Amino acid sequence: MRQSATNIMMVRPASFQFNHETAQSNEFQNNIEDLSREEILRIAQTEFDTMVTELTSHKINVLVVHDTISPEKPDAIFPNNWISMGQDGTMTIFPMKTKNRQLEKRKDIIELIRDKYQVQKEMDLSHYEVMNKALEGTGSIVYDHIHKIAYACLSPRTELDLFTDYCNQIGYEAVSFHSYDTQGTLVYHTNVVMCIGSGFVVIGMDTITDQEEREKLEAKFKASQLEIIYLTNEQLLKHFAGNMLQVENMAGELFLVMSQRAFRSLTEIQKIQIEKYAGILPVSIDVIEKIGGGSARCMMAEIFLDKKQTI
Repeated sequence: MRQSATNIMMVRPASFQFNHETAQSNEFQNNIEDLSREEILRIAQTEFDTMVTELTSHKINVLVVHDTISPEKPDAIFPNNWISMGQDGTMTIFPMKTKNRQLEKRKDIIELIRDKYQVQKEMDLSHYEVMNKALEGTGSIVYDHIHKIAYACLSPRTELDLFTDYCNQIGYEAVSFHSYDTQGTLVYHTNVVMCIGSGFVVIGMDTITDQEEREKLEAKFKASQLEIIYLTNEQLLKHFAGNMLQVENMAGELFLVMSQRAFRSLTEIQKIQIEKYAGILPVSIDVIEKIGGGSARCMMAEIFLDKKQTI
């Protein structure tokens, strides 16, 4: 098992805007009133293109898919929530909480993955949407692939029964907990709270107010020999410092991708801790973060599937 993928998929936005549907459960979203819709989209596309260029300049494989103009999908830039492509050859389609995010699940993208990669099995959990139940992919679930443990902070986007059932199906141990912002609201996604890399975990432990849950998590991390890098609430809730992803490039080098905002919030000690395991790769996505309420990790869907051989 590998902790990091060598290929990632990203979706270039065509209608990126403040999503009023998702804002009900995402306290990280903030509208920018003095920018027009056209200006917001133009800036988001520029930030997206710059991020792709930064990743590819570090020899990281990026499959860029273009969002369709119609129907409008303001959060299509965050594909990791609806699709995952696992190391066992399974492609999973996840149930999304809101109607306009359910539209992101495009058949042509699924066909593209089938054409380019070896898909051994497909799981479509979309039928849970009619029951108003959600499990939003690697937003809801953060994996320790090496030890086959899945972590999830429960919220309206992450149903406990769906999470535990899914983990049983893929053969991972399910570990759930609750994470709260300073207003006592459940944090909407697990990948905002924590990130697991090869030998380390970055986590905002102060958002987990239940002492028993905190101790359980720390025991799991220590048993898995993961160095715990603790984030403050300020770093996590104000600067997206938990929303990072470790990726591997074509030369086998590991990078921890994060936003410039997250990078600037880190202390020198935290940077030294991270750099023992992976190079730090910051990208500038200020408008995407502010309006979308998601950061660098949310923009990247890992592809663990093997590529098909070309003749």
